[in-house]
Amino acid sequence: MGGTDPDAGTGSAAGAAGDGLRVAVVGGGAVGVTAAHDLARAGADVTLFERGDLASGASGRAAGVLYDAYAEDIDAEVGARALERFRRLSGTGEFSFTDCPYVLLARDGDGDLAEAIEGAAERMRVHGRDVETLGGEELRGRFPSLRVDDVTVAAVARNAGWADPGSYVAAVADLAESAGVEIRTDSPVAVSTAPPGVAVASEAPVTRRFDAVVVAAGAHTKQVLADAGIAVPLKPYRVQALVSSREYGGPMWYDASAGAYARPHPAGLLAGDGTVPVEADPDEWDRDADDWFVEDVGGTLRERAGHDPEVDRAWAGLCTATPDGDPLLGAVADGVFVAAGWQGHGFMRAPATGEAVARQVLGESDGTPQFDPTRFDGDEAFEISEGMAVDTESDTDAGTDDRTETRN
Repeated sequence: MGGTDPDAGTGSAAGAAGDGLRVAVVGGGAVGVTAAHDLARAGADVTLFERGDLASGASGRAAGVLYDAYAEDIDAEVGARALERFRRLSGTGEFSFTDCPYVLLARDGDGDLAEAIEGAAERMRVHGRDVETLGGEELRGRFPSLRVDDVTVAAVARNAGWADPGSYVAAVADLAESAGVEIRTDSPVAVSTAPPGVAVASEAPVTRRFDAVVVAAGAHTKQVLADAGIAVPLKPYRVQALVSSREYGGPMWYDASAGAYARPHPAGLLAGDGTVPVEADPDEWDRDADDWFVEDVGGTLRERAGHDPEVDRAWAGLCTATPDGDPLLGAVADGVFVAAGWQGHGFMRAPATGEAVARQVLGESDGTPQFDPTRFDGDEAFEISEGMAVDTESDTDAGTDDRTETRN
């Protein structure tokens, strides 16, 4: 277990800001293990509770597409910090980060999408992101593996890459245990407030008291907090992906017109989207990919990359949506913190998100206002929107992230 910690001696975790602080982290995905690790390195006494196995939820199913190409400044900063930590961790345990450019494109006839991509790319550059805009001919010369005869414009992000989410969770969990974190799997809990604490199902009715509780339980976050009397506007929804065993050596790409993405994968190629904009039950949902999704994404792969997929496996997973598409990150009660709701961008931001919520617990940060969970009452009615879609109205984002896998 463990090994050399790539974060040792950097940031607040090298000090003793958490000395004497007892913290429970609920959720053993990428955000949860990162927060637990950072808190323990800062001196806190941390116990992580996971209802199943580590990475058995959204993180283990995430597509692992990583970049910092966001049009909004705070999103760009979060993405850049996450990539910095992904790269630093690469080579720890079985985890590796593979650099790979990310291409965002629109087809001829989709003028609104093309204009939105150009505008977003310009704002990305304003925020210091390494993004260029290419026409169809330039794109063909740069990426001959892509079929771009029908492409007017594309944005290419160079600070990008891909990774296996499950191996990230395993590597950080090992480092967390080496830092003193007690990790308890197969341990569903009930959260309480005033004072903060958790009751482990197998130990009920005993409640263990903590100075702080961090809830990073993915699709179960709303349910966990509701049982504690805390309402948050989160909706889990299904997304889908597949792995093709045919060789693919091109860039990562997102075809905004088709609503599909692809990236290289050790087995060949990973592709997906298949968003189903209907609230799903986090305990009872269809984990198999739909036939229509496999057919649709297969057609896009043939059109965009000349890739006739040989489907090795196909699956569905859960993402979480909020009313405004921004996450819930911060305190929801005295000593109780939430980290959830990334609209499909969760794994991409996980290293920075776990770090951010840990700093809030330690009292080192007041958080980010636009991510403050108290901006909502908790009972808002809203529709689920695709997290990857390019916004042709406000044009504030252009991106994919980590769609969900059973998964890669």
